[in-house]
Amino acid sequence: MASPNGGEDFESSLLSFEKLDRASPDLWPEQLPGVSEFAASFKNPITNSPPKWMAELESEDIEMLKELGSLTTANLMEKVKGLQNLAYQLGLEESREMTRGKFLNILERPKK
Repeated sequence: MASPNGGEDFESSLLSFEKLDRASPDLWPEQLPGVSEFAASFKNPITNSPPKWMAELESEDIEMLKELGSLTTANLMEKVKGLQNLAYQLGLEESREMTRGKFLNILERPKK
């Protein structure tokens, strides 16, 4: 059987007293360009000011974002399908109006 001090001897035998020289380029290679700046940008303390993109939003836009964020996946997919259908209908209407304008010659450039 192992002695009660055997565990401590084993742990002390695992310790390494080797000193690593951090000046060595082989052990500690140079960081990639731009990485230190990128990492430093996340070290800034969090402020209470809203992000730049959110500063330009109106209250209606923020309410719309909150509404869309609260939808379930199925409801969100339904909303996207509705927007696709609306975009398709608007495309058809635009096509009809452009054809109508072509027949009425309202899109013709004036002659010089």
